[in-house]
Amino acid sequence: MGAIEAGCRYYFGYPITPQNDIPEFMSREMPGLNGEFIQAESEIAAINMVMGAAATGARAMTSSSGPGISLKLEAISYMAGMELPCLIVNISRSGPGLGGIDASQGDYFQAVKGGGHGGYHMVVIAPASIQEMYDMTMHAFDLAEIYRTPVMILGDSVVGQMKEPLIPHRRPKTEFPAKDWALRGTGGGEQRVVKSLFLGDGELEAHNWKLHAKYQQLQEKEARWEEYETSDATLIVTGFGSAARIAKSAVMMAREEGLKVGLLRPITLFPFPVQAFASLTARCKKVLDIELNTGQMVEDVRLSVARDAEVHFYGRPSGTGSLPTPEELLEQIRRYL
Repeated sequence: MGAIEAGCRYYFGYPITPQNDIPEFMSREMPGLNGEFIQAESEIAAINMVMGAAATGARAMTSSSGPGISLKLEAISYMAGMELPCLIVNISRSGPGLGGIDASQGDYFQAVKGGGHGGYHMVVIAPASIQEMYDMTMHAFDLAEIYRTPVMILGDSVVGQMKEPLIPHRRPKTEFPAKDWALRGTGGGEQRVVKSLFLGDGELEAHNWKLHAKYQQLQEKEARWEEYETSDATLIVTGFGSAARIAKSAVMMAREEGLKVGLLRPITLFPFPVQAFASLTARCKKVLDIELNTGQMVEDVRLSVARDAEVHFYGRPSGTGSLPTPEELLEQIRRYL
């Protein structure tokens, strides 16, 4: 719904659990909107269709889970190099390998550190609710167009399958740069070329520094996070997506016991909210990171906090019945306090 409200009229995908609700919905809705839905012959075909549509300036998206995203990574790297805006949704599943269909946050490294070749980044957004999934999808398309970059929504089968209230709304009006780069066929005018191959002396180096400057600008302007009860906290709990949602319940329970605990939840995983962590840990010296993996975002937390801050980790890698309960996390909070 958020993608459609954002003006997306091109969806290309391939089935994989647990993201199949998305292509099912798009297959029903796109024909009535004069849009295009194609179930491609493979994940590789789907992402290359997105590349083709994005090169014309159209708003296009795909979605997949874990292994399917792995197959898309070569084309995502190409689109980063070609500076093509698009949306990729990962309703991640457990791994490595074939893994299983349970909720997992094991794809953090894959999403945030590039995943494909060449040292690129893409914007990565981690919603924790249905409302945020809707709102952030609209925001993702806008960021993609403003910065000419692929954007990923990173969820899992908790936020991807839950049902809860949603308040739909119109997309905010935003000014966008002219698409003077978009391909428009052979209708005359100056030739336009969209490419990631630069063979002239110094061309590729200059292009990489240009991309680096864009990533720096994203870091300065587009980092997003949520703070809850942090003003007097002596322990900061952090996590992203569905893990942070469970952690917030544990923080509420801790507050009911009189424990001074707060929550800092990154909403954007790239750009990571470095300054938020640095600012909070200048005063509060204990951080507890909660993830549905064996420790991935915790590396960025440790790089972002004040040098004298303690960072502790509690993880539950995916598997049937492996979601932590708020009571379980409350025990960890008591332990580190």
